[in-house]
Amino acid sequence: MGRKVLKIAIIVLCAVVALALALVIFLTPTEYRPNNVETLAPYSYGDATKPGSSISLLSWNIGYCGLGQYEDFVMDGGTGSDKPGRERFEEYYDGVLDTLSERDADIYLIQEADSDSARSYRADEVRGISETLGVATSVYALNYYCPFVPFPWPPMGRINSGIMTMSDFEIEGAAKRISLPCPFSWPLRTANLKRCLLVTHYALPGTDEQLAVVNLHLEAYDDGEGKAAQTEMLLEVLESEYAAGNYVIAGGDFNQTFPGTLERWPMLNAEFWTPGVLTDDMLPEGWSFVYDDTSPTCRLNNAPYNAETSQHYVLDGFIVSPNITVESVQTIPTGFKYSDHSPVALEVSLSEE
Repeated sequence: MGRKVLKIAIIVLCAVVALALALVIFLTPTEYRPNNVETLAPYSYGDATKPGSSISLLSWNIGYCGLGQYEDFVMDGGTGSDKPGRERFEEYYDGVLDTLSERDADIYLIQEADSDSARSYRADEVRGISETLGVATSVYALNYYCPFVPFPWPPMGRINSGIMTMSDFEIEGAAKRISLPCPFSWPLRTANLKRCLLVTHYALPGTDEQLAVVNLHLEAYDDGEGKAAQTEMLLEVLESEYAAGNYVIAGGDFNQTFPGTLERWPMLNAEFWTPGVLTDDMLPEGWSFVYDDTSPTCRLNNAPYNAETSQHYVLDGFIVSPNITVESVQTIPTGFKYSDHSPVALEVSLSEE
């Protein structure tokens, strides 16, 4: 009897190893390998307007409309499958569309927008959001493509996801996808994100200057070195844009807490996911982090959302160049109904230099 059990265990183990090897062999040649810099074509869904001296932006990680209030996520210590039921997904998706429609902005920065993923029922969220808002320009940068993600269980399967910048303004020249350093090595890299910056430029009437907007979603589940390397590269891109004479705004999900926000929203349990920490001395002279810590922008997905017990963070916000004056910044509380992040709205004016 003992030999029979041992034989069965060996067979099962060999089958698991063979399956894992087959999966790696499949994923290796299909790995998404973007170029360091790629140009992207925008799509139009409405009539264009021209920028003025005051500009409004809204940034939101929509969590592919799959990480609403009832969900958890295994990477955060949860047990969920990372996929809500179809009816609940539709509820989250409709909630995202309604929330965005209620907030008028000149420029929208969206993270974790799926275009053809099993986890979001193959919905084209990129097109759906763009059409709903009727924006003049919409440009999409892929940062997560994999024909089959085998994790968690049930597996996520096919993933097509990225970041999207939408605006009422025409894009000047070509939008650019700039690859960020990937902290993961083979074979884990084959089914992981390839993070990037999405850079768009907008002509400012009556001047030769441009507004440069950088959409970002930095590393989450690394040992910290990935976030640091990506943040360093982000700052290099921002400084080069400013040196070219542009007004510069970067916004999105930094996956790092903004300066001083841990005092208002402290870590409750160090055993769960811990974000990186941004500090003011990271920025060049005259640059500013812009955020609102009166309300959290993100919650931990170790369990369905509970306003009293869930871990909260301030991970979403902006960086602005010295020639930009911040008029207001506000986190828009959503109760994390439709995503594990809340939108952040920014209003700025462009200084004359």
